[in-house]
Amino acid sequence: MIDPHATVQIGDTGLCLPRIGLGTAALSNFLRPMSDAAATAVIGGALERGVRYLDTAPLYGHGLAEKRIRAAIAGIPRDEFVISTKVGRLLREGAPRDESQYFNGEPFYKDVPSAGPIWDFSENGIRQSVEESMQRVGVDQFDILHLHDPDDHFEQASTTGCRALSTLRADGRVRAIGAGMNRTPVLTRLVRDCDLDVVLLAGRYTLLDQSSMDDLLPMCARRDTSIIVGGVFNSGILIDPEPGATFDYVAAPSEILDRARRIGEVCARHDVPMAAAAVQFPLAHPSVSSVLLGPRSLAELDMDLGLLSVDIPSALWSELRTEGLLRPDAPCPQ
Repeated sequence: MIDPHATVQIGDTGLCLPRIGLGTAALSNFLRPMSDAAATAVIGGALERGVRYLDTAPLYGHGLAEKRIRAAIAGIPRDEFVISTKVGRLLREGAPRDESQYFNGEPFYKDVPSAGPIWDFSENGIRQSVEESMQRVGVDQFDILHLHDPDDHFEQASTTGCRALSTLRADGRVRAIGAGMNRTPVLTRLVRDCDLDVVLLAGRYTLLDQSSMDDLLPMCARRDTSIIVGGVFNSGILIDPEPGATFDYVAAPSEILDRARRIGEVCARHDVPMAAAAVQFPLAHPSVSSVLLGPRSLAELDMDLGLLSVDIPSALWSELRTEGLLRPDAPCPQ
């Protein structure tokens, strides 16, 4: 069982990060459109239910997520919530098409504003990005600022990018700095080479995929860098591993689908929803400070929060290890 109201201090920043946060990519027309009112209702509902950590980015809906957060937090004292956003992309009219945001010719984000993302990890670009995000969100300080998806931009991200973040932290414009992505090699190098307080890792430390234990998690432990885990359901396959289920936002390969089904069978034998095991598992690791939930509706939000209170017997984790479905060195909830 997980207390969603508990917090963990991030290094020596003085920032206490809630164990459970709300990711807002799904609330910014990711894969399918939704109205401003519907998205704002989910964000506001999360705050009302005690979820006090919000994660966003300019990329999410080309600014929609940040603007929808602004509407939801209106009237709430700034010290009552934690908010993180990201840098590395500026939203500009006439931006060239970014193929990383398309699959089979279709964009991941639907019906979004015309200003699109342009890569920029320069010091000036990052400062400009922060100022524009502050205007969209309606705040004058972010608690965490992440370099966003610097996979193909390591040189610039690790030099001008990290310098800009460090300056913003020293100036008090942000309280903690980090990097967010869903692949571990570059993230591991950034933790090694830069003075990061925290990283956001999506999809690579889950009940289905613990590959980050090979490189990133040990490096974070050595550098005392906290980890925020996103994508705990691996795009939905750890909720319902049926044909057509998605993994990393696209149709899951057969071997991934089979592994998820086997995990589900073990969970069923212990009368535990697989989704409950998925959301509780990452928080057992000592380097993991928080898990981000990504509901699209209030009903999904309540379902996700309910999973935190499910009692999971230790025998379930033992059987997953015995079946070769969980790494033997992966910490499990007690």
